[in-house]
Order: sequence, then structure tokens, then C-alpha cells
Amino acid sequence: WELKQSYLMLLKDIGSFLLVVGSIVFSFGFFGSGSGVLTAIGIGTVMGAVFIFLMGVFFVITEELLGKIDHREKMTN
Repeated sequence: WELKQSYLMLLKDIGSFLLVVGSIVFSFGFFGSGSGVLTAIGIGTVMGAVFIFLMGVFFVITEELLGKIDHREKMTN
């Protein structure tokens, strides 16, 4: 369980960092310079952060469920 917990903490940290960086780049591009390129990079970074976090959580949940199924099969045999 500790490995899964540390994996979730790592996902949270990476996702938070990318979310903050993407928000800053988006804000600077949209409000500061008016550059469409920076705005697009900021939106992409925020979307990437959300995608990385959700996929990581999905993998942790899948691994947990597969472990429970494997444990049940061992108990019945």
C-alpha cells in the first residue's frame, strides 16, 4: 500500500506543478502579451496535467482491483 500511496503523491506533485506552470503560461499569454501561441501552450499544458493525473489514478485503481481479484482467486482455491 505504501508504494501506491507514494505513487499517488508523485502524481499529485507532478500534476500540481504542471497545472501551475500551465496556468501561468496561459495567463501571461492571454492577459499579458496577447500572444496566441503562449495561450495555446498554456491550455495544452493544463490539459496534459489533468490527463497525466487521471491516467495515473486510473492505473493505481486498476492495479488495486486486480490485486483484490487475484487475492480472492487464491482464497477460493
